[in-house]
Formats: sequence, structure tokens, C-alpha cells
Amino acid sequence: MANQIYIKNLRLHAKHGVLEQERVVGNDYVLNVVVDYPFLSACESDDLSGTLSYAHLSEIIRQEMSVPSNLLEHVAYRICKAVKTLYPKTERVLVDIRKLAPPMSIDSDGAGVIVEL
Repeated sequence: MANQIYIKNLRLHAKHGVLEQERVVGNDYVLNVVVDYPFLSACESDDLSGTLSYAHLSEIIRQEMSVPSNLLEHVAYRICKAVKTLYPKTERVLVDIRKLAPPMSIDSDGAGVIVEL
């Protein structure tokens, strides 16, 4: 049985980037996070203790996004590691982070990374 918990299009403001201005002003980000987690017991029991709380997942994401980094790769990796550390039964974490206004001379809907661990 494939079991996934996800948060879709979480919008946050954070201060990541190589440029000094990005670290001072910050940027808006959109995150999608998917966690493969064996929650069959929660399906059967209707008990939160058998699953990974997406409310707690959102707090993990917020906490890691609040720590400035040069690279989104680093932030996404930290989110993956934090989830796997706090929820050892986690089988896989996929983090998709998109910076909505990257400091580039292009017309786009943003730029980002996807890290899977």
C-alpha cells in the first residue's frame, strides 16, 4: 500500500540566496513536500499516533526555511533530513522549493530545486 502525506503550495517568505540583498530583503517561496510514510495503522484505527501529522510537517518546513542558506539545495536537504530524523519510519521525502522572484533577467514563474531523499 502506497501511503503519502503531502503539503501543496505552502507559501513562505525567507532569506535564502547567494546575493547579500537576498539575505537582507528575502524572497517569496512556494514549497511542495511529499512524504512516503507507512500509516496503515492510522487508516485502521483513526488515531493520529499512527501517522505523520501534516501540521507538524508544516512546522518542520517553516523552521528549516527560517534558517538562511546560500542554496535552496541545502534548505531542501535539511527539510528532508529533519523529517527523516523526527519520523524514522519515513521511507522517502521529496521537497520542491521554488523562489518566485529569482534575481535573474528573465520572465518566469520562478526557479527552484527538487530534492528527494
